[in-house]
Amino acid sequence: MKADQFFDKGLLNKYNTSGPRYTSYPTALEFSDNFTHNDLVTAIEHSNNRELSLYVHIPFCHSLCYYCGCNKIITRHRSKADDYLAILAKEIASRAPLFQDYTVKQLHWGGGTPSFLTHAQITKLVSLLKQEFNFANELEMSIEIDPREIEMNLAEHLYQLGFNRLSIGVQDIDEKVQKAINRLQSTEFISDFITHAKKVGFKSINVDLIYGLPHQTLDTFTRTIDKAYEMDVDRISLFSYAHIPSRFAAQRKLRDEWLPSANEKFALMKLAIEKLCDYGYEFIGMDHFAKPTDELAIAQKEGHLHRNFQGYTTRGNCDLLGLGVSSISAIGNSYSQNIKDLIPYYQAIDAQGHALDKGLTLSKDDIIRGDVIRELMCNYYLDKQNINEKHGIDFNQYFAEDLPLLNTFINDELVENSENYIVVNQKARLLIRNICMSFDAYMKQHVNQQRFSRVI
Repeated sequence: MKADQFFDKGLLNKYNTSGPRYTSYPTALEFSDNFTHNDLVTAIEHSNNRELSLYVHIPFCHSLCYYCGCNKIITRHRSKADDYLAILAKEIASRAPLFQDYTVKQLHWGGGTPSFLTHAQITKLVSLLKQEFNFANELEMSIEIDPREIEMNLAEHLYQLGFNRLSIGVQDIDEKVQKAINRLQSTEFISDFITHAKKVGFKSINVDLIYGLPHQTLDTFTRTIDKAYEMDVDRISLFSYAHIPSRFAAQRKLRDEWLPSANEKFALMKLAIEKLCDYGYEFIGMDHFAKPTDELAIAQKEGHLHRNFQGYTTRGNCDLLGLGVSSISAIGNSYSQNIKDLIPYYQAIDAQGHALDKGLTLSKDDIIRGDVIRELMCNYYLDKQNINEKHGIDFNQYFAEDLPLLNTFINDELVENSENYIVVNQKARLLIRNICMSFDAYMKQHVNQQRFSRVI
């Protein structure tokens, strides 16, 4: 894949507005507290899916990374996780009976950092989930890892429990950058751990990298990219640092003068994409790269890649059940989210067995537009006839007011819109969020788009 086609700076500057990342449509901003537990039960009963993806949120971290905007709790007391797991067990006991005719095909632990848990705590939670839910024999099990607080034998322990995918937070290997963001870690240990995990049997390993961090330069980030390639990982997530100190207090520790300028940040992104493509990774979309042999790359080539609250996935046919504080579910024609704060989450589980806070029942229009946006986000190609047959509409008539919004992209040779197809050209990959906004009925209501991150 030739990366130079992605970087028409004039076009990227023209379209560098704010917009959703479309891990769902409608986005979580549209969730309402009018959505009830009974609405969720109805969605489960009427869902056409009987395959399930489980997401478990573990909110704890040993130390605070100053760049982080995730929902997390900083503590060095692992006993707090025992309290959390006890409450989580109550939620699982309440939720699992609703899914007895489902088969779990995918399990993902995120956070925070799930590797905060001890070996015994990890074993306890896996055993509980497998006891309460019906797990398939062929199962994708993945977990996010903070490499600073683990031992080498964690790989064996996880693999013996059934985990087969790892995602490791690296972010940057430069010591000056690490000190600034309060994330000192051993690159040598990370490399050795990845090598060891492969020998143990893990079939897929991802590393997270971030561009736009304090003190990053082209030279330092080149070394980070080269090291990630040297580690021979299957996937790389390349995220843009969003500096919003008014929203995330820890970011106030990062001085503005330490951060790359807009032009320098663009150059860091360009460097990373070009090098990863030169190294043979496929540019899956926005912020994900995968080896050509990885199932994400294969699914995209075959036109059936999917996207949900966990990002790009090949398990698009699964309903998604989120467990734990702040977790999000996508069941049938509904989205829902648990309470975001820990103590109210505990209180809700104790009082009623669940902590559902808000959600949304999708309208027919939401479902249709969600399919369109997902196809464009994942596969950069839309067969209008497929949408017509699936939803009983005439695409060009149904979207008569939306299709003219594509004209600016068409004039810039970013999109082709024919009678039967919409094709996103290669050079528009970094602008796919803008293109999808053309079909977003809610964007017309959001005069203040700054609730979203910038697309570049």
